[in-house]
Amino acid sequence: MKKIIILASAALILNSCVVSTAAKVVKGAVNVSYKAVKGTVNGISWAVSKAKGKIDEDRVDGTWKVVGAYKGSFEDFTNDQNPESSFTSDCAEGFDQIIFKAKKSKFKPVHCSAEKEDWVKYSMEFGKNPVTKEKENYIEYNSNNYISVIDVNNKTMVLEGNLMPKLAFSGAKLYLLEKVK
Repeated sequence: MKKIIILASAALILNSCVVSTAAKVVKGAVNVSYKAVKGTVNGISWAVSKAKGKIDEDRVDGTWKVVGAYKGSFEDFTNDQNPESSFTSDCAEGFDQIIFKAKKSKFKPVHCSAEKEDWVKYSMEFGKNPVTKEKENYIEYNSNNYISVIDVNNKTMVLEGNLMPKLAFSGAKLYLLEKVK
């Protein structure tokens, strides 16, 4: 009789652990899918989630073209049910682009490929961003200008901040960039 009670108790305990663990997994999957939602802009995925930890500065190295801008912050973006948004470039020829040289910690601000821009020194940090007050990856340049680096992979990068003053007046704060080279 003792063995039956012990076995029944053990089965009940194991069953409740499995159910509670499964519920946590489902809840976690729902949160991840909710934060990494969204469609495409010009064939580029807006499936974006904020990087968990420090991003290696070498990942931002290269030439990036701006393919989309979202009117609002990353927080607005994650709560938006239909966030797809794009813009047309003011460039007569070419496209808006930004060039990073990570080894020298400098970049050329967003510009049309035909224009000449001066190189700007920057430092990429992981910590409490003075603007957003959140712990994240960010770029500081011209002392007191900040751009949040939401995420970077080998094809796309998502930045938040005053990246393009010509679009900032319309409320654009989140930018999707595609690697050119």
